[in-house]
Amino acid sequence: FGNTCYCNSVLQALYFCRPFREKVLAYKVQPRKKESLLTCLSDLFNSIATQKKKVGVIPPKKFISRLRKENELFDNYMQQDAHEFLNYLLNTIADLLQEERKQEKQNGKLQNGSIESEEGDKPDLTWVHEIFQGTLTNETRCLNCEAVR
Repeated sequence: FGNTCYCNSVLQALYFCRPFREKVLAYKVQPRKKESLLTCLSDLFNSIATQKKKVGVIPPKKFISRLRKENELFDNYMQQDAHEFLNYLLNTIADLLQEERKQEKQNGKLQNGSIESEEGDKPDLTWVHEIFQGTLTNETRCLNCEAVR
């Protein structure tokens, strides 16, 4: 597949993040949606989860192909940055879930797995936000007086 170790590293880490894996696997059982990075990821995770062998290799061909179609940055055989890929993947999944939720609201349906937005102009938070969003705090402490800035 070319230099895809950046992708494999991120996919392995996300697969072993239980809350994320469970949400992605649950997405597979929903009524079939148009192919997207999330449906391909769900298919890949399902292949891993239902694998009978204890060890082995599952090539992420469909996922890599979809990734290359959706983003020209990854449409080559060059090495990429795993951090950039992780951010892209999580943002893409969150955007997709928000768009689906918006369409469901317009159709009069609501789906589990998202948090209601308190303000109408803010986008709805998704399970991606629930799992990965946080607040980064930084403090500087003086070594002499221990004052915090």
